[in-house]
Amino acid sequence: MARPAQTPAASPTQPPATSPGTAPDTDRFAFTDAAPWVVDRDHLDWDVGLGVIRAALAREVPRLTAPKRIPPLGRLARVSGRLAWAVAPWLLRERRLSDSTRRIDGLSRRLREAAEDLGPTYIKLGQIISSGAGIFPDELVAQFSLLRDKVPAESFEVVREVVESDLGRPLEDVFATFDRKPLAAASIAQVHVATLHTGEEVVVKVQRPTIRTQVYRDLEVMAWLAPFLIGRIPVSALANPPALVELFTETITEELDFRLEAENMLDVAEAFAQLDQRGFVVARPHPTLVTRRVLVMERLSGYGWEDIDGMIAAGISGHDVVRTGMVGFTEGAMVQGIFHGDLHGGNLFVLEDGRIALLDFGITARMTEKERLAFLRMMITGATGDIRGQLAAFRDLGALPDDVDLDWVMSELRLDGDVIDPTQLSQDEMMAELQRITKALLGMGARLPKILMLYVKNLVFLDGAIATLAPDLDIMAEIMNLWMSMAGRHGEVLAAQLGIAADDMIGVDETSVRAAFGITEQDASPLTHEELRRRRDLIRARMRKR
Repeated sequence: MARPAQTPAASPTQPPATSPGTAPDTDRFAFTDAAPWVVDRDHLDWDVGLGVIRAALAREVPRLTAPKRIPPLGRLARVSGRLAWAVAPWLLRERRLSDSTRRIDGLSRRLREAAEDLGPTYIKLGQIISSGAGIFPDELVAQFSLLRDKVPAESFEVVREVVESDLGRPLEDVFATFDRKPLAAASIAQVHVATLHTGEEVVVKVQRPTIRTQVYRDLEVMAWLAPFLIGRIPVSALANPPALVELFTETITEELDFRLEAENMLDVAEAFAQLDQRGFVVARPHPTLVTRRVLVMERLSGYGWEDIDGMIAAGISGHDVVRTGMVGFTEGAMVQGIFHGDLHGGNLFVLEDGRIALLDFGITARMTEKERLAFLRMMITGATGDIRGQLAAFRDLGALPDDVDLDWVMSELRLDGDVIDPTQLSQDEMMAELQRITKALLGMGARLPKILMLYVKNLVFLDGAIATLAPDLDIMAEIMNLWMSMAGRHGEVLAAQLGIAADDMIGVDETSVRAAFGITEQDASPLTHEELRRRRDLIRARMRKR
């Protein structure tokens, strides 16, 4: 934990005061003011040709996710046997239970235990699912959240071998000190604290030596098994297992090259700087010590995301921190088409001056220009209550087939009628409505594209952050202020990109925004996070009774 600040922190939505000694690379990047080294992007050897590597990985996804006629048989037998052992009790006994919580909880626990036994690839998949509250059942998310600390560390000898092989010299020639015990160990890599000979304290991320082979072998097995799981177990019915495997493949293949992660760090830091979002800080990757399996970066320290007492003692406003997160995340996506794709408490903390430090950029959402404009239309039509426009934007993001009839979709999902308030439905009505919508979505070929999955995951995290740091926040007022700020800063440019009038960027239909939360009654009272939580708890309680 960081030492509490002696004076009140600067507002995280404004650039903190800088001194004459501020590092020159902060003009281009959202970095710390005091630089352990200066990043000159135009003279980085490891940053050359990464666009070609990304394109090659994207072309690999269809091949990796196409079910092979004969997958790796030994691994298939191991995975199939372990999953069968997890699912069998549910098939034989639990699926007939009337209590949905008990029905799902036991299966979720056994699937989590299976992921632990099956190793890093399945643990990584479970960790991604654990960030998907609202997408996956609560019981599954809770169980898979326990996977975060379940990966044993590689030995120091193995770490030494990887570092020396990739850097091409003895470890002692690069580092004055190198902690043998890792600071953290994850499924793909582990991180160690070290000191360079020039005195800078750094964090060294080291990839597990056999993880690439393990991941590619497991992806073949997942792709072969996924079609057989469609609709067979309740925790996968809505997720669409083949689509989930495709999303996982897109994500994890990029994570296996740390040069891409370092590039993500630079691109997000540059986007924040261009947007003047100085409430964020990204650690500097080292100018020369970055390879496919080793990433050396600046070490930052601060308050853990849930260290409320520490932030209060430092004079840091939880409301300001939440606003920084909301504005930066939304602006980065809409204007720059890039955002950190895996926000959770382990990937960010708060500096003494109130700025948010972001870590671990292995999962970063990058939109094509078509996707960014579709995302932008989705946000604008959502704010103005244009349901058909929203569906068109979802289609262009890949959530619906290109040739889908939008009027038919509106009719099938009953979006052309009055908004339904789920809290006013009976238990039977709520379950029938959920089943109807699910059947309709699957029937029209709906899927969850990577961009939307990462966006929703981050929204879920921000929702939890509000509950922790600012539970009395007026959500409606914040949405209105955020939108007006966006329109004032970027309205003309974004309107021109979409081919609409600038005035169309300004209005927000409060009734439509409330309807998006399932609120149909006319109520002028503030829409606080606490009220939304109460409504969600009511809906969950009714569903569990079923």
